[in-house]
Amino acid sequence: MIASAPTATPASPRTVRKAVVPAAGLGTRFLPATKATPKEMLPVVDKPAIQYVVEEAAAAGLDDILMVTGRHKRAIEDHFDHAFELEQALAAKGDTVRLDAVRDPARLADIHHIRQGDPLGLGHAVLCARHHVGDQPFAVLLGDDLIDPRETLLSRMLEVRERHEGSVVALMEVDPEQSHLYGCAAVEPTGEDGVVRVTGLVEKPAPGTAPSRYAVIGRYVLDPAVFDVLERTPPGRGGEIQLTDALQDLAAGGTVHGVVFGGLRYDTGDKADYLRTVVRLACDRPDLGPEFRRWLRQFVAGLEEGAADDGERRRAA
Repeated sequence: MIASAPTATPASPRTVRKAVVPAAGLGTRFLPATKATPKEMLPVVDKPAIQYVVEEAAAAGLDDILMVTGRHKRAIEDHFDHAFELEQALAAKGDTVRLDAVRDPARLADIHHIRQGDPLGLGHAVLCARHHVGDQPFAVLLGDDLIDPRETLLSRMLEVRERHEGSVVALMEVDPEQSHLYGCAAVEPTGEDGVVRVTGLVEKPAPGTAPSRYAVIGRYVLDPAVFDVLERTPPGRGGEIQLTDALQDLAAGGTVHGVVFGGLRYDTGDKADYLRTVVRLACDRPDLGPEFRRWLRQFVAGLEEGAADDGERRRAA
């Protein structure tokens, strides 16, 4: 008698195993550097920004990742693939440290790629993942939005999804003058610390019209119901299909929660924040930090001395 193969246990309708990483943007804020290099591949110390995002997903237990890319993004696919010639050369030299660093991206998770085609917005990029995701809940992590590796935001969001089902967004308090840069949420308390119910969302509200100081940042855990909503969502702000508009529809039904995040987050799509990210993460590195911090103190001291000298010259004049 031949034993039958064990039947795979179907995933719970609450279990999240898949992540979608939209990475099809043109990166115009970083031109000309992004003319031929995807913005998600710009190095943050010695790893591209998007690798930090994939590592975050993998650390939260999401082992099936779909990257939604566009034209001229082949470098992203290559980075998360094996580089046999390079690996062989490093192995021949006995350089195990760099060999592991080169192999790590391909070992993080089961990574897939699809092209968005037309750049029709974040909502459209998420809709491109429908066939891959199917009828399971899934996470969305924006490719240039980094959460500090020591934070546990995504795991917290997955826990909230387990309890409440529906969709979960990450929220961060921002200054009112910055609210026009984000999708902003109207919220009400749930009685649970750090968790709110989202009752409405507005994409990049005009100054002074935001429903609260809570802005949506680039982490979502979405119910598959979002796909049907996106299918019927017309183009919104900027002529693009906005994920915020689809979530507004779901929020009206009471199925969207928010996790309020007060930790470290970096927008590597912004030049100034990109530079701050590199400095902060370099300072935290045990192999680079001690020497880099010493140099940084000397550099800042020199700037302060220079500013003092300039002040003296102006007063003398």
